[in-house]
Amino acid sequence: MNFSELAENTSLEEDEFLELVELFVETSASDLERLQSAIVLGRTQQVVEAAHSVKGAAGNLGFTGIYDLSKAIEEKARKNSLEGASEALKAIRDRYDQIAEALRTK
Repeated sequence: MNFSELAENTSLEEDEFLELVELFVETSASDLERLQSAIVLGRTQQVVEAAHSVKGAAGNLGFTGIYDLSKAIEEKARKNSLEGASEALKAIRDRYDQIAEALRTK
């Protein structure tokens, strides 16, 4: 993962960007747990809220894969559908884990 390129895309210095990525990793962990719980319980409004939170944070940092997947979950949940949400969440978690690992080895 090229943090310096992502930082440049957000017009931040790399060290500032890395601080934001650390914050993203910390806060998104709880958002992903809320999202999973809401999906399991079938609570579409909570799915909308959690997916929206993840989407916004990922979008601000240029994590487009997580942004796109979260957006898809949010849009379907707004239509009271959770079809594909579990699979999308798994893909989000995979990408999230890649970011967290890249940050640890930075």
